[in-house]
Amino acid sequence: MDQEIDNSNKAPIHTEPQTPRKVAVNFHGKTGEYFAIWIVNLLLTIVTLGIYSAWATVRTHRYFYANTDIDGHRFSYLAQPLQILKGRIIGVLLLALYFLAVAFSPLAAAIVALVLFLATPIFICMSLRFRMKVSAYRNIRFNFTGQYGRAFLVFVLLPIMSIFTLYLALPWVLKKIDDFIYSNITYGDKKMQTELATGEYYLAAFGAFFIGVALLLVAIFGFGASMSAFADPESASQFTGSTIIFMVAYVLVILLSSSFYAARIRNHIFNTMRLSDVASFESNLSISTLVWLRVTNFLALVLSLGFALPWIKIRTARVYAQVTQVNILPGIAGVIGQYSQSSSAIGEEVANIFDMDVGLG
Repeated sequence: MDQEIDNSNKAPIHTEPQTPRKVAVNFHGKTGEYFAIWIVNLLLTIVTLGIYSAWATVRTHRYFYANTDIDGHRFSYLAQPLQILKGRIIGVLLLALYFLAVAFSPLAAAIVALVLFLATPIFICMSLRFRMKVSAYRNIRFNFTGQYGRAFLVFVLLPIMSIFTLYLALPWVLKKIDDFIYSNITYGDKKMQTELATGEYYLAAFGAFFIGVALLLVAIFGFGASMSAFADPESASQFTGSTIIFMVAYVLVILLSSSFYAARIRNHIFNTMRLSDVASFESNLSISTLVWLRVTNFLALVLSLGFALPWIKIRTARVYAQVTQVNILPGIAGVIGQYSQSSSAIGEEVANIFDMDVGLG
């Protein structure tokens, strides 16, 4: 006769909660080191009529990846220059095809432009997939799994729809775009999860809009006050100076309003992103920090005639690293790297050539 086993007196098994370790993102790059890389890249790119730019891109990315570490582990950039060169050649050929069509037939130009526009989601997905697949941390690669159908919706149909709402739906569209990008990033066999809020995008968008309008009205009022001087021929130089000041003020207005939006949205995205059982993220980028960074970067770039660019890039990378933290869970040790076929750089280079912004914040 079978005996029943009484488990009622056994102590329940308790599992320890996974306590995250908060670690900083560290950037170790130095202006002097990167300036040497940058100036060699620039000169060789000029001498080779742009061919070396593919090698320059790889050298630059490898430097920044290798100098960024989280919890003692540094990132790796795994792309090869020939991958980028092939993609860049195809991108240039597509651009040449468009200009050739413009020269011969307006109808042909319109057809080529329409085809390229409809292919935009494909280029964006290819760009993100390539960028993720050549990025690795702890010898585990990232990936992007977004599908073209969904990309067509968020990058083409929804922006067109927002036009008919007088752009009142644009913040929601931007939220859908960010959700598509970040929720389709994977690290090994783990998928990124996001909980983006539409309200945060509206607060950021309307805040940036009203800040921009208010500052622009102040700039216009100041410029209008100097218009009376234009009637006096002897004050032509004063008018020219006022025009330059107005243009600088306009650029500063754009920097200020866009910084408000960028800081709020970056913080929101990072503070809601997580890799299940692996890590969550935090960002505390203040609006004042980003405004100061962008304004001083702009002034340094103008005053140095572009030679401050290496300092700007190093400085910017360091600031973004300083305001970012990662909460690491023990599950990171169990992430499995999934096999994936090599990705083409065509989408990446076409996106760059046609100035499609698919940047990750």
